[in-house]
Amino acid sequence: MASRFQAATLVASPSYPNSIAWSDENLIAVASGHLVTILNPALPFGPRGLITFPKSEPHPIGVIKREDLLSGCLLPTALSRDPRPCVRSVSWSNLGMAPNSGCLLAMCTTEGRVKLYRPPFCDFCAEWIEVLDITDRLYDYLAHISFEEPDVSPSEISNEPVAAHGCVDNPPDSVSGKGLKRRRVNTSGVRNLGSETSFELISSYKNGKDANGDPSPSCEVEGQGPPKVLSTRSGKGKSSHNTDPVIKPKGNSTKKTSEVCGLPLITADQYASRCAMLSSLFVAWSPLIKLSSEMCLVPENNSSNCFSLLAVGAKSGKISFWRIHARQYYSIEHIGTPTAVQLIGILKAHSSWVTSISWALLASESLNPQVLLATGSSDGSVRLWIGHGEELLKSSEVNEAPFHLLKEIVNIYAVPISVLSLMPSQSLNKMLLAVGKGSGAFEVWIGDLSLKEFNKVGSYDAHDQVVTGLAWAFDGWFLYSCSQDNFVRSWSLHGSSLTEVPIPSSSPGLRSISDLPDVFISCLGLAVSPSNLAIAMVRSFDVNQLDQMYEARLQKAAVEFFWIGGQQKDVLSNTSLGFGIEDFPGFSETELAYWESNILYSLKQYGHWDKPLVVWDVIAAIAAFKQFSSHYVDHILIKWLSESFVDLLVEHSIEKVLRHVCKSFSKAASRQLQLLNIICRRVILSEMKAAEINSNLLNLRGLDEADFAQEKQINLWVELLSSSERELRERLVGFSFSAYKSLASNSANSSPKPGYWYPLGVAQMEQWVVCNNCHVREQLKVLASEIKTCKRSDCIELEAEEQCSYCSAPVPFDSPEFAFCNGQFGQKHKLARCAVSMQVCPATPLWLCKCCQRWTANLAPETLFKVPQYSVDFTLSPESSLLKEVSRPLCPFCGILLQRFQPEFLLSALPV
Repeated sequence: MASRFQAATLVASPSYPNSIAWSDENLIAVASGHLVTILNPALPFGPRGLITFPKSEPHPIGVIKREDLLSGCLLPTALSRDPRPCVRSVSWSNLGMAPNSGCLLAMCTTEGRVKLYRPPFCDFCAEWIEVLDITDRLYDYLAHISFEEPDVSPSEISNEPVAAHGCVDNPPDSVSGKGLKRRRVNTSGVRNLGSETSFELISSYKNGKDANGDPSPSCEVEGQGPPKVLSTRSGKGKSSHNTDPVIKPKGNSTKKTSEVCGLPLITADQYASRCAMLSSLFVAWSPLIKLSSEMCLVPENNSSNCFSLLAVGAKSGKISFWRIHARQYYSIEHIGTPTAVQLIGILKAHSSWVTSISWALLASESLNPQVLLATGSSDGSVRLWIGHGEELLKSSEVNEAPFHLLKEIVNIYAVPISVLSLMPSQSLNKMLLAVGKGSGAFEVWIGDLSLKEFNKVGSYDAHDQVVTGLAWAFDGWFLYSCSQDNFVRSWSLHGSSLTEVPIPSSSPGLRSISDLPDVFISCLGLAVSPSNLAIAMVRSFDVNQLDQMYEARLQKAAVEFFWIGGQQKDVLSNTSLGFGIEDFPGFSETELAYWESNILYSLKQYGHWDKPLVVWDVIAAIAAFKQFSSHYVDHILIKWLSESFVDLLVEHSIEKVLRHVCKSFSKAASRQLQLLNIICRRVILSEMKAAEINSNLLNLRGLDEADFAQEKQINLWVELLSSSERELRERLVGFSFSAYKSLASNSANSSPKPGYWYPLGVAQMEQWVVCNNCHVREQLKVLASEIKTCKRSDCIELEAEEQCSYCSAPVPFDSPEFAFCNGQFGQKHKLARCAVSMQVCPATPLWLCKCCQRWTANLAPETLFKVPQYSVDFTLSPESSLLKEVSRPLCPFCGILLQRFQPEFLLSALPV
């Protein structure tokens, strides 16, 4: 049986499927009951983020007559008894959507509320910050079009206008209607305004207050506006709940109701329909859609030509689509302009509740990419839709959603759909769809979009209860399923056959040291790590079997992590490692061969610069194996280096491969060099601090001069790291020189624009070339000499003399990493230099790389991360010019996302 390698406990238990999500910046969000818990898998016992939400009033959608209270369409609303709102669904956006270039988190509650949250990068708190309330925007639109309802005769609808609504969050609860003479708790929206027709169903009161100006109390329910009841009995006894003051009946209640609440009188069916439209059940972010600059002409409101869609499924069977552009520029000092969101369409996807949504991106490299959308409903139907990027960008007709039906899967038994997982398989050249059901079974479909055909692989009775999670891994070779019956199963897809395989029981490194009781009763979701080497699942404890004094109070559920890198993805022709496996207890030679194959596969996936460089699970697995045997790690790294940098046979020694790799850096892509730097720092030199490595790399002039390494092989890795970082720095300096020449020869005076790269620190770079004259290439020396003779641009500061931020003393250039000012009386301040411009960093919030611990004040150009090899002329990418060269908050040496420094007691992402 598989054993977890780490776990983290939760103070609240999830209640719905898909309760866990893994982000592109290596954060995990868990919908744990009444809050969202956000944790870092690299530090499961470290700081956490959280999202809480107060109870709020529902939106003012109208009132109904007393005799309509017991209508069948209102029973689901009237019978709800949830004591407090819970989280129903969570979904992460892609990188680049938050103001600091991180991910936004979308959350849907049992009240039907959908909100967006950002990390508190500049707020220094654990609570995540609300960005936008999608439900408020949806209500504004629906109220503007009168909820898409035809005109009703004046005899049925009140002439009173709809009251303006304030900021609301939660709908109320309901109580039983026993005895009108008994004073009842006001947990709903009905007020007693008359003796005959005095009971009206009121969704909410203007600004959340009753007729007397007192706040209208409410309790959360699953629905938009459950009935509220208040009797006319004038007792003085106090209830345990808040109650509204009694209003004595005076005359005609219908007219009086309109005067008091300002809401129109509607029918019960209208009320139920409006509630269904505003009661959201599921949220899902689409992949990032990138269009050409010609297609996306003028970005507005600090937006770029990249955007993502947020799909929100509701009880009405409709899905609303919200287009949110990625930001053009990012900041860690302030949040900048508000997030721009636009409703681009409402699709009538199903005739019943929308219970699951899944996205997939097709033809991402084309000028007009396509997205595939899978939707599931409580009536058992599944539909596939396709949308084109250009239509999604230009869509403005809300009633005409830019999606076209591609395939409909009808379930003859009408078993509700609980979860969907859609993924395009590059290796199989197919589209894979897994459909989980409430009966415990799931189906797998394989689609060929070129032929517009989808074929059913099979239906599998995998579980005894509701399927709560489905996730594809290794490009569709494996499928993982979990259920409320507390079982997690692994499935292998070969051709058109799906077979169950065991989850590997052997785990690299130490197993979980957390003392968690094994008394789980259900599994409410699972997620696969970015590199596909681990899975995380959330499970609920059986609190009746826990110690009621110590465990049951704080341990309601747990997030468990399991390694899946030992899965057999394909048939290996040779599983011989060439050395003994005595150092690996519990591992067979075949399992180690599978681990090797999957690690190499994961590293290969990061060859494209567009894929976020989040290699926590890869580095953790390699570092864990290194504790047992460094020979096995060397064996894996030799294969990766041979395939990525040099064309050598794997049989060569590690020393020979490392020496050849150093000579081939000019032909290597920037992404490969950055990935190599991460491995050198986090695996080979993991026992050294980043500052120590940076300091010693500056003094490194050859293998024999390395005074901080004792072993010859370690010396080779240090030399490799030094050469790799020097190669990347040369490319950055070359681009800066080339851009400066272009500006100097241009008569028009240009100034830096937010979001675009600008060549800063040219004077410091000139000095760096002089200091490293014996190491830099001749092309860069020639370019540096041309800089001295070309016309100086007035818009670029080229003064080499810098001043200290603390004492204003001169700061000479001695190193690209740090500097010492010439302070008086022997007091010299040590100052950090920007990793991009080499200028002294100002005393303002700076970007930080969590891998190499370098500080950055100015961001690097996007072209640096796209470079396939060393360039002779250092020209920018063909599709961009100097004035349109976008800057990226990525480390120029490690390629990971830069962050603002956070105290140790606050949560921060750790990609490595």
